Amino acid sequence: MGAEVISLGCRLNLSESEELRALLAGEDALVVINSCAVTAEAVRQTRQAIRRARRERPDARLLVTGCAAEVERAALSAMPEVDGLIANTVKLDPRAWNVAPAHAEGTATHTRAFIAVQNGCDHTCTFCVIPQGRGASRSLPVAAVLREVERHLAAGAGEVVLTGVDLTSWGHDLPGEPRLGALVETVLGVFPALGRLRLSSLDGVEIDPLLLDLIGSEARVMPHVHLSLQHGHDLILKRMKRRHLRADAAALVEALRVRRPELAFGADLIAGFPTEDEEAHLANLSLIEDLGLAHVHVFPYSARVGTPAARMPQLTPAVIRARAAQLRGAAAAQRTRWLNAQLGRPHRVLAERDGTGHAENFARVRLAPGTSAGTIVTVTPTRIEQGLLA
Repeated sequence: MGAEVISLGCRLNLSESEELRALLAGEDALVVINSCAVTAEAVRQTRQAIRRARRERPDARLLVTGCAAEVERAALSAMPEVDGLIANTVKLDPRAWNVAPAHAEGTATHTRAFIAVQNGCDHTCTFCVIPQGRGASRSLPVAAVLREVERHLAAGAGEVVLTGVDLTSWGHDLPGEPRLGALVETVLGVFPALGRLRLSSLDGVEIDPLLLDLIGSEARVMPHVHLSLQHGHDLILKRMKRRHLRADAAALVEALRVRRPELAFGADLIAGFPTEDEEAHLANLSLIEDLGLAHVHVFPYSARVGTPAARMPQLTPAVIRARAAQLRGAAAAQRTRWLNAQLGRPHRVLAERDGTGHAENFARVRLAPGTSAGTIVTVTPTRIEQGLLA
């Protein structure tokens, strides 16, 4: 059976949790919480997952790793349900778990393979605790990335997703300081049978010319770009210590759309950042329609101890909630418009095990009963059911 690994948070955690399941395949009486600390709500969910896991597995050894195990170390270690913490920086080292160093091979549990090619972050966004939880930025060497891609393709993965905390900073610490575009080009060149390569969240200011060209012209790079925007108002972006302005984001989206009109864009947006007035909120709100964002992750601002933003004038929780709700409403309306535009068009969909799948542009599609997971089928949707194309 192996250890039970409960994953919270980002795609990078999901990728690392898959590695943990393989690493701990011989550990039956063990539960691992791979935690998240990006917001106070994420920490609350981590504590909730710990308590639930202890109730369901009272006799198991329960260990916590992930970002919350770093940022909230004292609080989590004081929980009576927790038997110990594993530092986030060593969680993929067998010695940290006292297990044999052999990497257990198993069948893929996901039709999409998440490969963490980068970890940590060197930036100092004023709202973020992730550098505290993940450490400095570091890149997986090209040879190691290729081995991981080969391993997942051999296990039957139909799509490879390159992930990282700050994915577009990949390569800065490697000899010659290669850029992410070079890695993408190498992966595609070495594995001509890889039909679908997807990229997780990108920082627009770090997209190099080769990567821009590949996104805009390479059919095997999925037409889905998720940008780490965070806000739509220039003053708030400066107070966040982001490295772009609204016009930069708009210019990037327009440049890519001209080259590849079928591209779907997504973004992360924070609601209720300290000092955000009504004008700034409306600028944030209008970004969704102005950029035609099809996939939006809205995060209500959450003050994190030790961050500069926590010392800025705060908005009330009620205002933050209301603005987050407005952002989500605008995102839902824009997504419905985008989904309606997909009707009547053929989409190549990678089938998942739950009866749905993702189109190349990351639209979720309901599939015919009996569609085999891992297969790619062409679907021409005629309607929308509960937010899915069908």
